[in-house]
Amino acid sequence: MSQSNVAIVGGGLGGLSAAISLRAAGYQVDLFEKNAQLGGKLNVLEKDGFTFDLGPSIFTLPQYFRSLFARAGKNFDDYVTLDAVTPQWRNFFEDGLVLDLHDDMKLMRQEIEKLPGNPDDHWREFENFLKYARAQSDIVTAAYFENGPDTLWDFLRQKNPLKLWRNLDYRSSMSESIAKRLSDPKLRAIFEYFIKYVGSSSLHSPGHMNMMSIIQFDHGLWYVRGGMYALAEGLGKLMTEMGIRVHLNADVSEITRSGKTVTGLRLKDGSEIKADLVVSNMEVIPCYEKLLGEAPRFMKKLQKFAPSCSGIVAHIGTKVPYPQLAHHNFFYSENQHKHFRTVFDDKQLPHDPTVYVVAPTRTDPSKAPAGCDNIKILPHIPPLQNGEALPREDYLALYHRILEKMERAGLKDLRKNIITEDILFPDDIERMYRSNQGSIYGVVTDWKTNRSLKAPKVSSKYERLFFCGASTNPGAGMPMVVLSGQKVADRIIAKHPPR
Repeated sequence: MSQSNVAIVGGGLGGLSAAISLRAAGYQVDLFEKNAQLGGKLNVLEKDGFTFDLGPSIFTLPQYFRSLFARAGKNFDDYVTLDAVTPQWRNFFEDGLVLDLHDDMKLMRQEIEKLPGNPDDHWREFENFLKYARAQSDIVTAAYFENGPDTLWDFLRQKNPLKLWRNLDYRSSMSESIAKRLSDPKLRAIFEYFIKYVGSSSLHSPGHMNMMSIIQFDHGLWYVRGGMYALAEGLGKLMTEMGIRVHLNADVSEITRSGKTVTGLRLKDGSEIKADLVVSNMEVIPCYEKLLGEAPRFMKKLQKFAPSCSGIVAHIGTKVPYPQLAHHNFFYSENQHKHFRTVFDDKQLPHDPTVYVVAPTRTDPSKAPAGCDNIKILPHIPPLQNGEALPREDYLALYHRILEKMERAGLKDLRKNIITEDILFPDDIERMYRSNQGSIYGVVTDWKTNRSLKAPKVSSKYERLFFCGASTNPGAGMPMVVLSGQKVADRIIAKHPPR
């Protein structure tokens, strides 16, 4: 008996997860990736003796990766090794305060005591906030991550919907819910910036998104030994063992169809691939626009799935180390709400952004030559507007303001000590990964526009067309896109079981 054949467009983590899940269920799987390597935004660059992880830098929720390998009858730990990162974050403020986040509550109590005021009051607020966030995490995990709804109606049809809505914090914004529970402005800023995991604004995201702090405090924060790209290599090894056919440098130009049913793919070189089912790991809006040529009337229906923020992704190698940095660091804006409004409401470059900075040599010294440092700098900025980038000098001016900000925080002569750098701008991100307007995190999380939901995994227009990745539910971040690949496979298995 022949097997059902699935063609997957794109080799990002969502596509790899879908490929493994479907192959484990008995489908014949072919994956087509336009670049020369697997991983999508999980990418790597070796330059002047430095190894830069170009994409994701934080590994969380290992259980979703373990469940993927378990589908194939394999053990995740035989393919990928994780190292715990401590402290989880280091937070720098303009007034000189440096505060670390730990999952060890004794160490966390010591950090809380750095704040002005009564430390017992701050600690009580902190513990109560985690209790609240943990309750939100329990709801979201059960109702969203595990059940995999794609629409608000799917969400409402679950067991005990009235209880769900009574306990889910959606009426207040993430920022408002933090302000109700934490009195210290610096703690507020820290917890607001957990929204960085999905590239959105805490002013527009619903309160239940405060569950993201629990992802870290309860489940740990990890580094993939050998570099984050070792995860893509481990997945690639598993795919080879499973007999999944991977086609690199295979640029898909069209999803072919007969009427309202997809029939396969056409590649840029003109070759045609027949398939019973198609899964797109390319983001939903670019896929409909570029591979299906949909008219504006149809595309208008997808406007609520607007792109998340983009970023300036700068990787620098310095000729001296900067021991002030932990593995993961945040340098805070003096007015973080202004930063959010500038990026997400005004669609302009922020003057003083909150900035994410990674120094992986704290955990993995092999990522830089001896005596040097490897530093990644990521400010969130607006995506492209109508496909148009700002002048490079505007992006570079912001980049240099950030370097000055880091120098003020104690990284002396940072600009003078740079010996190599590589910088990606929003148009580079769009070109390399076909992301929507250079988005880094798929679809923006905004209660008013999309109820914080992403695009559905099942096409609303074409039979046998499915989607996975950051632009689909459950959203952005490595564990979520890996989960999306598993959930889309479950949809396919239920609707079109393998022959």
